[in-house]
Amino acid sequence: MMSRGSWYLSVELHVEDEPPPADVAVLNDRLYRHNAAITGCDNGRWLTIFVREETGEIVAGLHGWTWGRTGFVQTLWVREDLRGRGLGARLLTTAEVEAERRGCREMHLDTHSYQAPGFYRHRGYEVIGELPGWPEQTTRIFLRKKLPDSRE
Repeated sequence: MMSRGSWYLSVELHVEDEPPPADVAVLNDRLYRHNAAITGCDNGRWLTIFVREETGEIVAGLHGWTWGRTGFVQTLWVREDLRGRGLGARLLTTAEVEAERRGCREMHLDTHSYQAPGFYRHRGYEVIGELPGWPEQTTRIFLRKKLPDSRE
């Protein structure tokens, strides 16, 4: 007779290219609950800002989260014809202000060398790590910015 633990070693695994968002949310929620139980930090919240046209179409936005006194920017996107007009800077500043209001001491994010590292450096973000060669001949860059109430 197989024990419960060994059953999981023989169960068939399924790779899914386009999993239902609700299934991914289950994984995220369960990992969050584990992290909260271990750290005692159960203050995680989504941080999302949209810019919409009158039709409701999203033309720019920022998505991330705050948890454990840190804000994280997962995605910042501005439609190409609207870039260079300060909209990205406004989105990022709004996220930073909201993160600070939530008690965050710093913001984290990552970008690629072909995306916007100069944009973030210009706004006070410092490089804290790099992953060269991903993808191909580019570099993934990890950045952090201390928020105003935590500066020395």
